Amino acid sequence: MLVFIHGAACTPAVFTHQLKAFPDAVAIALPGHGVPGAGEDIASFAVAVEAHIAAEGWRDVVLCGSSMGGAIALEIAIRGKLPLAGLVTIGSGAKLRVAPAILEALRLGDATVLATLADAMFATPSAETRAAMFAQFESVSPEQRLADFRACDAFDVRERLGAIAVPALMLVGERDVMTPPDRSVFLADRIAGARVELLSGLGHLAMLEGPEATNLHLAGFVDSIGG
Repeated sequence: MLVFIHGAACTPAVFTHQLKAFPDAVAIALPGHGVPGAGEDIASFAVAVEAHIAAEGWRDVVLCGSSMGGAIALEIAIRGKLPLAGLVTIGSGAKLRVAPAILEALRLGDATVLATLADAMFATPSAETRAAMFAQFESVSPEQRLADFRACDAFDVRERLGAIAVPALMLVGERDVMTPPDRSVFLADRIAGARVELLSGLGHLAMLEGPEATNLHLAGFVDSIGG
């Protein structure tokens, strides 16, 4: 079954189109993102996701994480404590450096940075998508937003990718400026048997901007591993 993990300052709503296309799929809300608790680093988020999946008793899980969610999925696959059927990242990477100016703006509570981030999520942001993303960002507390992006900035598993031993697919928007395609190529080159798919004309949140193409690749991957 597909289990989706959202990214920094987001909620499970980023996977709206996927939850409609895959009725048996679920999207987990990370601590501090509409559910109690708080996450301070990728490892703590990974532990929370592992505990959630174990408590639910889900089996044959294909983790699919967007951006920071992809980092969490990578960490879980590397740790190897949770049996996985497969791994998908969408616009993610082995290292997720965040510009110091963004971290400082988030620390100071500068609301204009949210608009900047909302625009950066899409190749061609519309007023509707921009407003939807801004609303998601605002639904997460300023403290948790900052913690999320600090967690991304500290994340680095470049030397640990060889530990991943499950089928893996890296999806990335051709016009992703947050985590450019070379980050996904790096992952696919270092995870045995992994492959990367470039999504033409799409940006960072490809699953929102181009759900048809994203869902087609997801369905093909799940079918290929019998998930």
